[in-house]
Amino acid sequence: MVRYFIVAVLAFLVSCSGGKKSPQKSYSGNPVFEGWYADPEVIVYDDKYWIYPTFSDEYEKQVHFDCFSSPDLVNWTRHESIIDTSEVKWASRAMWAPGVIKKDSRYYFFFAANDVHEGEVGGIGVSVAEQPQGPYKDLLGKPLINEIINGAQPIDQFVFCDTDGSYYMFYGGWRHCNVVKLNDDFTGLEPLPDGELFKEVTPEGYVEGPVMFMRNGKYYFMWSEGGWTGPDYRVAYAISDNPFGPFQRLGTILQQDPEIATGAGHHSVLNIPGTDEWYIVYHRRPLSETSPHHRVTCIDKMEFDEDGKILPVQITSEGVEARTLK
Repeated sequence: MVRYFIVAVLAFLVSCSGGKKSPQKSYSGNPVFEGWYADPEVIVYDDKYWIYPTFSDEYEKQVHFDCFSSPDLVNWTRHESIIDTSEVKWASRAMWAPGVIKKDSRYYFFFAANDVHEGEVGGIGVSVAEQPQGPYKDLLGKPLINEIINGAQPIDQFVFCDTDGSYYMFYGGWRHCNVVKLNDDFTGLEPLPDGELFKEVTPEGYVEGPVMFMRNGKYYFMWSEGGWTGPDYRVAYAISDNPFGPFQRLGTILQQDPEIATGAGHHSVLNIPGTDEWYIVYHRRPLSETSPHHRVTCIDKMEFDEDGKILPVQITSEGVEARTLK
């Protein structure tokens, strides 16, 4: 009798709620996918989100790239070995920090290799594919930028398309940042508007990992500070009226939380097309890890105040809510 009474009560409660369960929110969690991955570059291609990271391991083991795709920021598919040293004959180690962009129905994948120093072969390369997941083919058979110019190691390239259709590339390690203009087919460089081929735009505190995006007609320039192996790795930013600066440092917006993770940095930025919704995709080091190579890719919301300044990002374990593209 008691059992039947309980069943009746449950049936009554279900009928009162219309027979529907409350929807369960779905979150990405952080990290967003398994494995040691750093320096993530996020982009929207058609109806999917894509993340292109560095395979985070010892330099001699960094000889390939994987990428990840998702319809909703929550469920990710791994695409393995989209390009590696068997395709890039001049690269032998330390393949780092993808920069990606689509142009004229082709997908371009920029990368750095060999941790190049003066007199060595290496630096920034460029590859191309017919689909986002590759396979990518080395476009030049040699580095696009090999030399150390203005003190900037040729790594950490970020490709930015300006409002007039010009493609600029910001790059540089060793606390120096250059900007160059790419030619129409990305096979070389052409002079900047002021006639220079390489222009240094290093802001205060810059170490590496440049990123640029536009919002409400303003150019937001971001970069990583501190040492990538330490807990104080972080992201700062500036705002300018043009893509060449000057860039006056406004503050830190991403950094460690000793309760969650350390070494939060080397990021990219995602804007949901047609909206003012923004996300930051970055790497960080779990509290349980001490190896410099043990870094994971995470995503959190990025918001602005009424004056257009970026609010400090709260790094989370939950990540972000599912968000499909319309």
